[in-house]
Amino acid sequence: MNEYILRTEEITKTYKNYAAVNKVNLTVKKGDIYGFIGQNGAGKSTMLRLVTGLGFPDSGTLEIFGENADKGLNAAQKRIGAIIENPALFLNMTAEQNLEVHRLQKGIPGKQCIADTLKLVELENTGNKKVKNFSLGMKQRLGLATALLGDPEFLILDEPTNGLDPIGIVELRGLIQKLNREKGLTVLISSHILSELYQLATTYGIIHEGRLIEELTLRELDNKCRQHLKIKVNDTEKGVTILEEQLNTTDFEVSPDGSISLYNHLNEVRKVSSALTSGGLIIEHLSQNGDSLESYFSKLVGGDSHE
Repeated sequence: MNEYILRTEEITKTYKNYAAVNKVNLTVKKGDIYGFIGQNGAGKSTMLRLVTGLGFPDSGTLEIFGENADKGLNAAQKRIGAIIENPALFLNMTAEQNLEVHRLQKGIPGKQCIADTLKLVELENTGNKKVKNFSLGMKQRLGLATALLGDPEFLILDEPTNGLDPIGIVELRGLIQKLNREKGLTVLISSHILSELYQLATTYGIIHEGRLIEELTLRELDNKCRQHLKIKVNDTEKGVTILEEQLNTTDFEVSPDGSISLYNHLNEVRKVSSALTSGGLIIEHLSQNGDSLESYFSKLVGGDSHE
């Protein structure tokens, strides 16, 4: 079984002289909740439109469920449920009538899927109430229901919490987590708010001015943002031994460049320094590091995170 639901290689989409998506290499693994982060206008929606077949790249390779040829790719895209920008809802119809229209458009046999999907998004008791009288949160859940019709294996959501109040955001987050946990649904969800996706995603891709500037797991993001003492000594192996034996800690990580990130003893810099120097080491660097999620994002894109 293919480990990857989605892979792109050097995907580029240009409008006039502007590259909205510029040589993006993005990977979404089966079972991920992939948080796609970027400022407004960074290229998130354009990229999602390319993945769902609502647009076509100028160059590069798009692979979905292991398919990259035109015929296979078209079939693979039918296994995707998506809301790009605003969900297409008929305001003078009921929730059930809306889903019936979408069922017919998708060619899904049988009407049982409508009742099942309305129950899944907790709209089964809306009866004859027209969508124009729904709250924004209910409309978002109905939009999600249209994407879930046909039991897709891959769900793509573009800024789904825009305009929602805090309760609506919590409800939508819980529903996405439930779908991922109970149905094994892989989810790609975009937002310009890192702190919002931090409570949901397992993997992150950060896009800026059309370029994917970093992909990382939740653990990697936590480690980059977590407060720590960054230590560089002339003998890393000996430094690690001193931390374990003299300071009685294993709460640290060694980076490829040999620097050590120590996640405790943050208020005992002198004690750490003394233990290392007493062990005969030369301290080349010792500082306290760590960012908030917002400041980390801001540093990456070189400015305000627009939260």
